[in-house]
Amino acid sequence: MNILLIGSGGREHALALALAKSPLCERLFTAPGNPGTATVGENRPGLTVSDHAAILGFCQAEAIGLVVIGPEVPLVAGLVDDLKAAGIRAFGPSRAAARLEGSKGFTKDLCAERGIPTAAFARFTQIDPALAYLAARGAPIVVKADGLAAGKGVVVAETMEQARAAVLAMLADEGAEIVIEECLFGEEASVFALCDGTRAVAIGTAQDHKRAFDGDRGPNTGGMGAYSPATVLTPAVEREVMETIVAPTLDGMRDRGTPFVGILYAGLMLTAEGPKLIEYNTRFGDPEAQVLMPRLTSDLVPALVAACDGDVSGVEIAFDRHRAALTVVMAAAGYPGTVVRGSQIRGVEALRDDPDVVVFHAGTRLENGRLLAEGGRVLAVTALGATMLEAQARAYAAIGRIDWPEGFCRRDIGRRAVARELAGDGI
Repeated sequence: MNILLIGSGGREHALALALAKSPLCERLFTAPGNPGTATVGENRPGLTVSDHAAILGFCQAEAIGLVVIGPEVPLVAGLVDDLKAAGIRAFGPSRAAARLEGSKGFTKDLCAERGIPTAAFARFTQIDPALAYLAARGAPIVVKADGLAAGKGVVVAETMEQARAAVLAMLADEGAEIVIEECLFGEEASVFALCDGTRAVAIGTAQDHKRAFDGDRGPNTGGMGAYSPATVLTPAVEREVMETIVAPTLDGMRDRGTPFVGILYAGLMLTAEGPKLIEYNTRFGDPEAQVLMPRLTSDLVPALVAACDGDVSGVEIAFDRHRAALTVVMAAAGYPGTVVRGSQIRGVEALRDDPDVVVFHAGTRLENGRLLAEGGRVLAVTALGATMLEAQARAYAAIGRIDWPEGFCRRDIGRRAVARELAGDGI
């Protein structure tokens, strides 16, 4: 079949590599794509993702058998609804089901309704009640913008001054809404589930690194690196997550008449009381896809088709259990704030022959044969290894071969997994 992949980031480059390997994939198009996706398929940079009519026309003209939507914005905008209405198979949740990511308040209400373990919370649209709640709860506390914010609409306030500033900033615009929630303590990890509206199949684990700087300091970002598997998630804990968090979520969405189909990405805090839901994403994570896809040993396309067709009961997603993957994001100076675009990146091509390293393009463009930075998160350098320590060493060795003075990265991605491994608890 012909497949259309929607998106332009590192996640889409990773998905493109996995989709292109499938015997079922005859032609792979990516819209708009990036220099990385262009190496494994055909980019369509002129196809505007927000123009649903243009997407539909392209699918009909190119006999697209499956559309895979990478980022959250087109999901929340209802692209899946419009494609399905035209009889085109599309992988991802409907607009209504994508509210699990599109509205943090919606998800928190669902958790309360279904008894899903999560942080204590309250929702606000007015500044004064929000400030009064802060005064009553104290710091540390978490303030979240209700809608999509590219992973940057969260402030983990360590002081009341930080919390008040976050409330004032997030509620400055008319119609804004926030969630204020208890600050959970523990280790973060993520579970990914393939869902068909009724059933869910666990398809991997990862751990992201959200803060911009080493030691988990600095502002939240879209993610500065990740590794897989998340060894802190034992099989018993993963089963608990599927039973107490994912399953009741699917039940709640189905009972609302908005069944969830697609990837449910549960961001978790592993607390002393057990795993608790921090938030949901309704698609493959970025940069988590960049460590999940390189470890994938089974065909991704039949699994996505099975979810679209409403039955994942026979799906088995297999990963290389003897290999760990670790990715380090290289970002433009200033990220997650204002960045300068257009700086040249050298050395990426020289890494293409390394079988244990993949450089995923996240925010790049080609101009007259030169690779240029075109965004905040620019590259995701992924390495594989028999151990997490080996994968980490290979990733940072590869970064050492990339010449990009205007970029930066964290130097401690995977430190928890490596520490566990050195203590005898590895993959």
